Amino acid sequence: MNTVIIGATTNTERYAYRAAEMLTKYGHEVFPLGVKKGSVFGKEIQNIHTRPALEEVDTVTLYINPQKQSEWYDYIIGLKPRRIIFNPGTENPELEKKAEEQGIEVLEACTLVMLGTNQY
Repeated sequence: MNTVIIGATTNTERYAYRAAEMLTKYGHEVFPLGVKKGSVFGKEIQNIHTRPALEEVDTVTLYINPQKQSEWYDYIIGLKPRRIIFNPGTENPELEKKAEEQGIEVLEACTLVMLGTNQY
């Protein structure tokens, strides 16, 4: 499954980094997007400000707080993911509503827990 990680980072202490690690370990294709340069598990972190065109996105997993999400609403919805995972601290009723209106499944969940319990 193709998973876009929004808020990707090279900081090993961050959950976004751990998600990239675990998704890769479980055989998922990851597309890390962030604002800082670097790479995670062989994948270059693409600058989200360039709004890279991505195809066949299954899941968007969010690691940016709700205050920073609003400028990315159209981009995230435009990726046409099957679902968006709002990890703890990223919950956003406004974006969740917009996604649901477009037929996108919305989950307030933890990507790491979902992977670890075979619910991903």
